[in-house]
Amino acid sequence: MLNTVYQLKTPRQFDIVFQNLELDTGHVLIRPTYLSICNADQRYYQGIRPEAVLRQKLPMALIHEGVGRVVYDPTGAFPAGTDVVMIPNLPREEDPFAAENYLPTSRFRGSGTDGFLQEYISSDPDRLLALPQGLNPAVAAMTEFVSVACHAIRRFRQFSHGRRETIGVWGDGNLGYVTALLLRLMMPECRVTVFGVNRMKLAYFTFADACCLVNEVPEGTEVDHAFECVGGPAASRAINQMIDLIRPEGTMSILGVSEEPAPLNTRMILEKGLRLFGSSRSGRGDFREVIRLYEEHPELAEYLENLISAVIPVRGLPDLIGAFDADIHKMMGKTILRWDV
Repeated sequence: MLNTVYQLKTPRQFDIVFQNLELDTGHVLIRPTYLSICNADQRYYQGIRPEAVLRQKLPMALIHEGVGRVVYDPTGAFPAGTDVVMIPNLPREEDPFAAENYLPTSRFRGSGTDGFLQEYISSDPDRLLALPQGLNPAVAAMTEFVSVACHAIRRFRQFSHGRRETIGVWGDGNLGYVTALLLRLMMPECRVTVFGVNRMKLAYFTFADACCLVNEVPEGTEVDHAFECVGGPAASRAINQMIDLIRPEGTMSILGVSEEPAPLNTRMILEKGLRLFGSSRSGRGDFREVIRLYEEHPELAEYLENLISAVIPVRGLPDLIGAFDADIHKMMGKTILRWDV
């Protein structure tokens, strides 16, 4: 069958291409329904990735956050009509020591291979998980984004020592919001303090124990462990403030994406005996954990609704371009596409 694919050909220019989609007995056919724009998508759309990267990866269909509805499943894993979250990571092998999202042989939708901006998606059944009944589909579209923070927290539990009285989260944007929220649900015994630069954004963090502007940190403030959710050119300042405020032998989780190297105060990293680890993307186990949290903590979806900046119906290229342009100018939150093509 012919499948309509919406590819970014060059920055700010989408093209429609038609590709043959073969139906076989081992793959599930899904109709995407709600998709979420990520900052990574915007870096491609605006052309702010390095030129060599753009030449290598474009043309490509964007979007790696999304949900859909099962149209046809010859494997018997899902009844037709089941709402599912689509896992963008496509592993080709297993490794006893490295997770699927860190294997160089894995492919990732919307980064090197076509993402979810398609009329239909053909997927292995293990790259799909059924969604809870009644979950807001606009929230469900953000599940991949939430799973990234979940992945980092699961790894933090593995790497950090047992004194976890106070955890600091640096970043008052979307990633900081989700990370702090999941820390509250997954580690309720910990005190969560959020450090940011925008007082209006910090007002959204009503679930945190405390919020603090980075230039107004009270004297004597300390944290046992810290999460960096800033990225970009400000990542270095955030990480160095984390180094200043963290107690000896604390663990620092780095999540923010930066295009340029970040200079760090390595002297104090050594002096305090700190542990730094990076986290990127997520795997099937992280998606399953997020779905469990949806089911056991209905308030999670309610808090995530605060991140929905807009839900924009997309019926063709003009709507798609308009949605990406609108997403550039939002102050906070996620732009959700209601995929009606």
